[in-house]
Amino acid sequence: MKFVAFERAKQGTGASRRLRISGRTPAIVYGGSAEPQTVELDHNALWHALKKEAFHATVLDMEFKGADHKVLLRNVQMHPYKQMVLHVDFQRVDANTKLHMKVPLHYSGDENSPAVKTEGCIANHIVTEIEVLCLPADLPEFIAVDLSGLKKGVSLHLSDIALPKGVTAVTHGKNNPVLVSVVMVAGAEVPAAATADAAAPAAGAKAPAGKAPAAGKAPAAGKAPAAAKAPAAKK
Repeated sequence: MKFVAFERAKQGTGASRRLRISGRTPAIVYGGSAEPQTVELDHNALWHALKKEAFHATVLDMEFKGADHKVLLRNVQMHPYKQMVLHVDFQRVDANTKLHMKVPLHYSGDENSPAVKTEGCIANHIVTEIEVLCLPADLPEFIAVDLSGLKKGVSLHLSDIALPKGVTAVTHGKNNPVLVSVVMVAGAEVPAAATADAAAPAAGAKAPAGKAPAAGKAPAAGKAPAAAKAPAAKK
């Protein structure tokens, strides 16, 4: 993506406030062998650019004083409650230096997977972006992940996805984190063919040898229920 930056002559809190009132956003470009450069951007153009995923995850072309500069968006400071960008940080990019960058994951195909389609599960997307290490020329805008092979009880790990050429995943803590987990939906209807063997009880099951079903006990032979006694005759 390409955007235009203008030279910022005045600095300071008051100058930045007046700049925002005029419809511009203060920014800074740093990194590389050059000194940090303060610039200003058109706020409306910046606002719409920030809504695009590529503006956050790809190498940008910044036009400044008639020349193009390769930069990365590193930080955005927003107003607490107004729809206003207060300040933006960009980092210069060296074509021969590898960079760390977070790249979004685009999942697709989970609705066609056996887990979702026939086994009554849902695909829970735990991770939506990963950090990568690569040269600027190899930085992908996003990484596509096909979930059509998901099965019940099997999670998708980082090692299960194919990374673009020249791109290495960077992990913190766990070396192979879970990206997508398969969760059984409570009360979900599973096709009868999938559960017939497990649900049907064993036909013709025999009771344990030598044991008959317990029956109600009859009164002992020879004993009759005691008769009610008649009242004693009065003398």
